[in-house]
Amino acid sequence: MSLSTSVVVPAYNAVKVLPVCLAALEHQTHRPDEIIVVDDGSSDETEHVARRCGATVVKQSHQGPAAARNLGIQRARGDVILFTDADCEPLPDWVEKMIAPFSDPQVTGAKGAYRTRQQKLMARLVQMEYERRYERMRALPRIDFIDTYSAAYRRSVLIQYGGFDCAYPIPSAEDIDLSFRLAVANHLLVFVPEARVWHLHPTSLKTYLTRKGQYGLWRALAYLRHPEKTSGDAHTDPALKSQFVLVAAALAFFLAGVIWQPLFLVGLIPLALFEWSILPFVRWAWPRDRVVALVWSPISFARVTVQGMGLALGLIWHGLLARQNLRPAETVSLDGHQAHKDS
Repeated sequence: MSLSTSVVVPAYNAVKVLPVCLAALEHQTHRPDEIIVVDDGSSDETEHVARRCGATVVKQSHQGPAAARNLGIQRARGDVILFTDADCEPLPDWVEKMIAPFSDPQVTGAKGAYRTRQQKLMARLVQMEYERRYERMRALPRIDFIDTYSAAYRRSVLIQYGGFDCAYPIPSAEDIDLSFRLAVANHLLVFVPEARVWHLHPTSLKTYLTRKGQYGLWRALAYLRHPEKTSGDAHTDPALKSQFVLVAAALAFFLAGVIWQPLFLVGLIPLALFEWSILPFVRWAWPRDRVVALVWSPISFARVTVQGMGLALGLIWHGLLARQNLRPAETVSLDGHQAHKDS
């Protein structure tokens, strides 16, 4: 049986990038039945650009991507709803590849992959990070982590589970939270590496680290809600947990060394262990991009530091000061019925 398809694109002040995204969606080998742009309270011409490109446009006040996608789900009529971001450019066979796994009635959701044309160092480094994750995920028969830059779900399941939780007000972990909820409920989620979208990655170290800090802050909420996922998931580098500990120990000893100098030397031990922990990535990256491999050590140390600080702050904030966010995920009703409530 042929499945109908809807593509939902949340957009906020996206006038510069949205036309490229929509043009790519209009020239798919498998044309989607509808393309819905959710204007998330933009102050530019996003709405008019989307209409000019032939998309169906729905509007809301600025509430963030979780609420925008939920509004798109409400308006969508496809059996399968695909998601991408306004700054993504799906390859011509993206829809075709994205919906292929749904020929198996057991498949609930699917995740695609990023590509980039960018040549700047930071963008190449970000892409290499993703490629390393994709390599691990290719070996898995099922995953528990779907990013919405290239994603698809059965509409019936999105309705059943209430879509994305609006407790995540910025692009952060709202997509992770949904895929964790579905994975815990034993839904079959799969990785489709052939379903690719071009993307503009961060090109500055400042932007890269800022995003890592934000991810850590909101990933903490996802982990507090799903503590079983702290042991690992399909997306996260298995070495990251130990790297958090090693970096924290090294920094603590270095700071203590200001008071008593021998402690500075002790800090070299966790630093050396951290360097050892990143060697697998360096060896993997070396034949692919030697410059990325050479700069990975200092950038990785900064990344783990900032993301770890965000995670620690998030655990304190969500765990102690904003405990209302720890409620069982009970998202909005998308079809007039009560959404599934996690126990």
